[in-house]
This record gives sequence, structure tokens and C-alpha cells, in this order.
Amino acid sequence: MLSSFQYRLLQWRLWLIERLNGSEQPATLFWAGVVGLGGGLASVLFKIAMHAVQYALTGHHGSFVETSMALPKWQRFITPGIGGLIAGAIMHYGMRLTRSQKTSDYMEALVVGDGVIGLRTTSIKTISSLFIISSGGVVGREGCMVTLSAMLASIVGRGLRFSTARLKLIVSCGTAAGVAAAYNAPIAGALFVAEIILGTISMEIFGPLVVSSMVSTFTVHQIMGARPTYAIPPFHIVSNWEFPLYLLLGLLAGTSSPLFIGLIKNSESLFTRLHWPAYSRMMLGGLIVGMISTLCPQVWGNGYSVVNSILDTNWLWSELLLVFVCKLMSIGSTVGSGAVGGVFTPTLFVGAVLGCLYGKGVHFLFPHFYTISNGYALVGMGCFLAATTQAPLMAILMIFEMTLQYDIVLPLMLSCVTANYVSRGLGQHSIYAGHMKRKEDELPATARTNPTTVQDLMRVDPPCVSPATSFGKIALIFSTHRINYVYVVDEDKRFLGVVSLHEMKPYLNDPVMSSSVIAVDFMREDFPLLTPGQHLTEALGVFTRHEGERIPVVNGEHQLVGVISKTDLLLTLSGMIRS
Repeated sequence: MLSSFQYRLLQWRLWLIERLNGSEQPATLFWAGVVGLGGGLASVLFKIAMHAVQYALTGHHGSFVETSMALPKWQRFITPGIGGLIAGAIMHYGMRLTRSQKTSDYMEALVVGDGVIGLRTTSIKTISSLFIISSGGVVGREGCMVTLSAMLASIVGRGLRFSTARLKLIVSCGTAAGVAAAYNAPIAGALFVAEIILGTISMEIFGPLVVSSMVSTFTVHQIMGARPTYAIPPFHIVSNWEFPLYLLLGLLAGTSSPLFIGLIKNSESLFTRLHWPAYSRMMLGGLIVGMISTLCPQVWGNGYSVVNSILDTNWLWSELLLVFVCKLMSIGSTVGSGAVGGVFTPTLFVGAVLGCLYGKGVHFLFPHFYTISNGYALVGMGCFLAATTQAPLMAILMIFEMTLQYDIVLPLMLSCVTANYVSRGLGQHSIYAGHMKRKEDELPATARTNPTTVQDLMRVDPPCVSPATSFGKIALIFSTHRINYVYVVDEDKRFLGVVSLHEMKPYLNDPVMSSSVIAVDFMREDFPLLTPGQHLTEALGVFTRHEGERIPVVNGEHQLVGVISKTDLLLTLSGMIRS
């Protein structure tokens, strides 16, 4: 028997369902917001931890370039090596303790996995990366921020017992939240996931991504303040004749991107051939960075402070070229050694320097109509990012959001699209494509099979009752399960019909009816059904003629074997689970 409070709760839930047309989208958006909040907080905590470890290793706060310059050369040389040794030891010994096959790679979890991200594995890799980054290693901190956010989302989704498709969606929201928090770019954060990882911008997916990114960015703003990631002087086009020059910059970025991706691949290959344990490889990578920094201290860190300096001041081309070459060597050493971290910010650095050097050449040839080289550096960041990720829309919005300079959009659009086409024309894949291809090859063929039939998405053991079940017991099921229909089956589990929450509405105001009405009294027999072997496109056709969120699945003997959700189906067909 339900209490009066449970009856009122059921009435309120029915009122809400009627106004939302039975959709699960509001609940999905709510949990996307929760994940966004967690992602924003995780990013802030990671930054605090990074500064704490940096102070413990160097005795200095602030940017890594300023820290590097403040240290004596001997300390500048050994600090990245010490950080690499500690990080490698954490990886080498920590991974032995996990005994877990769960991935810590959010891309793997979304593209070829089931959305499950391991807590212990992710924690070990995050701590390892913390020491690499805090000791001056040349990887982006955004990698760990995104991974932490995605891991928290995976924990939330598993705690709520989401299906695989919905779990992947909520992990995607966590990923978007991490990117948005790292770069203060909520729109680009959502597009990063939609365009690069999932390959779709359908509203079933993009809506929750936007909500998560927005909440994450708002959280970071409330704690750390709201300001553009890169502060530059006002940008403006001096002459329309500059647009062909920006097109040429896109060509340059498109042809250069395969060289940068090749540098990373070859560096990884060289370090792999050493067959050394992780702590030896990472220490060697750190010592190489340290040795380079004795000549050029600007190589420390992910390049953020140097890019800010390039955008704000006028560098000599010789200084730029020196920093560019040294930074490329340092990126190869850090990433190639197996250090955990992102390559997104180093990619922005390469694009900024490439664009600035190009801008200085433009100024030498055409001094009369010339935007300062800082402007070309800004566009260079965008088009090089578009070429390496092959996500031009994300790159355009990323640069705009990080600078809040609207006038940059037109040259960005031209150069980013050009760079993307040139990169693809050269047969170059995305900077992430090789990594994902290796992950796919490591999986058995059965694990790479995409869902194609109802059985692949079907959830078993849905709530069901017998024809003689009382009104009160049915109401109790509705009050404890987030469903709109309870299925009625006989003793052999043969499907007979459904009891609708809406059809119970007249009786909810009269609890006395719970003792005199049973399921068969208001059971509907005419209800759509699916079979396990039907193709997902057939299931979609059935859903288009049915307003409900779920449809029961019966076998050849008309026995109830499961239920399929419209949300799971739409997510799958939208590209959430793809080869």
C-alpha cells in the first residue's frame, strides 16, 4: 500500500511527464549539467595541485618560462629529468597495482570502448602527468583535465546504471566539460567532442554537450574569474588584399601539419626502440628538455606563456626561429618518451610561431598593407589546429572564444578551411587518428562490431506484472521506476499488454481503489512490439509511430525478453557507436 505522500509524488510525476511528453531529454540535460559542474571543479583542483608540485620541485610559482629563467642552469637541466623519473616510476609501479583492464583514455572509451573509464588507472596516469607538467615537461595540462572530467562522468553514468549508449553520451559531456574548462571555450569544447571524437552534431548529442560545457565554464569563472585565454591588442583587417595572404597561410599550415604529426610519431618510435622501463624513458626525455632549456629557457611548459608573449610583443625573427626549433625538439622528447599529457596546446604554439614568422615575411614584402604579425600568429594557431585535428569548425570557434576578437573570424574561416582541405588532400589523418587506429586494432573483431539489431541495444528484465496485480502494487512500481508503462505477462512470461501511468490518473485521487482494481481492468492490449532480430532502422520506424520512450521486445513465442529505449536507439543511429 502506498502512503499519501507517495500518491502525491506519483501525481506530481505524472503532471511533469505530461508536460514533457514523456521525453528523457530533460533528465539527460540535468545530468549533463551535473557532469559539467564536476568537470569544472576537477580542472580547478588540478591547476591548484600543479602549482603546488611546481613549487615543491622548483621553489617558484608563476609561468614555467619565468620559473625556468629564474633557476640556475644546473637546476634547469636536472628538474625536468627528476620530474620524468618520478612520473615514470609512478607509471611503472602504479600500473602493476591496478590489475585493471579498464581504459583511462576517454577517446578509446567513446570510440571503441563501452564508456567505462577506470578510476585507479586514470588516477595513476593523472599523478604521473602532474609531475611531468610541473617539472617543465612539454605537454598540455588539458589532457589530464579532460581525462579527469570524463572519468567523473563515467562514474556518474555507471552509478545511474545508464545503458552503453547513454553512458557514452554522459562521458562525452564530461570530455566537453574538460575542454571547455581548460580553454575557457564552451562552444569549442562541445564541438571538439562532436566533430573530432563522435563525428556528428545531431541535437540528441550536441544539446547535452553544450549544457555540460556551459556549466563547466561558468564554474571555472566563478572560482578563478572570467577573462580571455589570450589577451591581444584589437585585431583588424588593414586591406582586403590581405585575404589572399591568409589563404596562403592556410596552405602553409596544411602542408606543415604532416611534418608535425610525423615528428611525434617518429619520436615515439625512437623511444620505443630503446626497450627501457617507463621511468628511464621519461627521465631521458626530461633531461633532453632540460639540456635544451639551458640554451633556450622558453621551452619549458606547454607554450602558453610564450604564445601570450608572441601575441602581445614584437619578437625578432631570429629569436622566434630559435624558440621554434628548440620547442619542436622538446615536444618530440617529452611526448615520445611516453609522458602522459595533451598535445593540443603545443599544437597551438606551433601554429602561433608559424603564423608569426609568416607575418614577418609578409611585412617585409608588403609593408604598406599589413596587419601586425601578432594577427597572423593568431590565425596561424587556428589554421594549424584545423589542419592537425581536421576539425575546422572547432578551430574557428576555439580561437574566437579564447580571444573574443570578432574581426578575426573572417580570416580564420578562410585559412582554417584551406588548411583542412590541404591536409586532407595530402592524405594526412588527424593527429588523433593514429592513436585510435592502434586501439581499434588491439581489440578482437567481436568487440568492434557495431550494434545493428534490436537485441544489441535491448535491456533485459523490464518491470512487469501479472493480470491480477493490484492497483497499489502497480502504483508502487511506478513510484520506484522512472517508466511510463508496466508490462503485463502471464505465468509463462507471454506478453499480454501494458498498464499506462496516464490511464491510472483517474484513480490516483482515490487510494481506496487500490484494493479493488487490478491490472487487467485497465490494461491496453494494442501496443507496438519489436523482436530481437529486427534491424535498428526498422525499430526507428516503429518509434516514429509511437510516442513512448520504450517499446517491449518479444521472441517468437510472444514472451517478453526485454525493452529497447528510444534514446539509446537515437544515440546509436546518430553515430555515438561507430566504427
